[in-house]
Amino acid sequence: MLFESYNLGNITLKNRLVRSATYEKRADVDGFVTDALIDFYTDLAKGGVGLVITGNVLVHISGRTAPNMLCIHNDYYISKLKLLTEAVHKYDCKIFIQLVHGGRQCFPSLLAGQPPLAPSAVYDPSTDITPRQMTHEEILDIIDAFSNASRRAMEAGFDGIQIHGAHGYLVNQFLSPHTNRRQDYWGGDEERRFHFLEEIYEAIRKEVGNAFPLTIKLNGDDYVEKGLTRYDSLKIAMRLQGLGIHAIEVSGGMYESKNKTVRLNILQTEQEAYFRKVSALFKRYLSIPIILVGGIRSKTVAEDILQKGEADLIAMSRPLIREPDLPLKFSEGKDKADCISCNGCMKFFKLDVIRCTQLQ
Repeated sequence: MLFESYNLGNITLKNRLVRSATYEKRADVDGFVTDALIDFYTDLAKGGVGLVITGNVLVHISGRTAPNMLCIHNDYYISKLKLLTEAVHKYDCKIFIQLVHGGRQCFPSLLAGQPPLAPSAVYDPSTDITPRQMTHEEILDIIDAFSNASRRAMEAGFDGIQIHGAHGYLVNQFLSPHTNRRQDYWGGDEERRFHFLEEIYEAIRKEVGNAFPLTIKLNGDDYVEKGLTRYDSLKIAMRLQGLGIHAIEVSGGMYESKNKTVRLNILQTEQEAYFRKVSALFKRYLSIPIILVGGIRSKTVAEDILQKGEADLIAMSRPLIREPDLPLKFSEGKDKADCISCNGCMKFFKLDVIRCTQLQ
């Protein structure tokens, strides 16, 4: 099943392998596409994956989470982003853009010394920062930023959009009772915590229409006290299905939960696919496509997930940093990725670019 074509919204993927969004650190200092970034994505497209989801792309300057981060908060970025999509399309590969605002997980050093924004002023022990609670007007401004970014993405030739609603970034922060402690339209119960994402979804739909593929990366579990559980997330997923979302990528964790998102030493098959139970739960209650990421290292495990109907698409991140041509290798008979899940590639402040540190 892994190498069967798959219809996602109004597009057809040549197989069920997805490159999950992965920060690259290859944009220039102002967030523009570079030749190095195009080469990075060209290697992925040549490598045989059916769908590439970009690393997180900034929709508003108040949400920067990393240096040399790709940006789309201004029309000036469109022309070079188009060069990126054209390069990927040459190899029968589709490309989605992941739109993000970092919220409380931004560092003041990347925000001209300003404190990061968040739904509520909840201290983050992982960064030792207390963010500033957003005003109503600031929330509306960020919704507009997602909307405008979606228009630019469509003009730049992307095949679809993924909203980053996981890993403790701003959308996840509004959804989670741990980080959203407001008592207004934007928080107070699960329905009001959903309003921010709902407003973003509707604003994007006004720009791109109902047929353009719109997906989300969603935490199945926040893995923090008083955070979202898998059953909370299922309710969110059901709301999104009702709105018309095209697919959900299941992930989990945030900065505070430490290694729950990108776990170390995935060396045995029984350690793989650590969000599999959440994906299977979503599949039982939802009819929309489910993308599963998280420690999948072998073709055997990927095929088993698909055969058992526990996901529709298989996403990988770290293995494709080490082996961008892993899909081709799978199709030729290789079963296990070379990635040893050391997480050296995750140390993005120390690395010149995101790369496998095991390869010299």
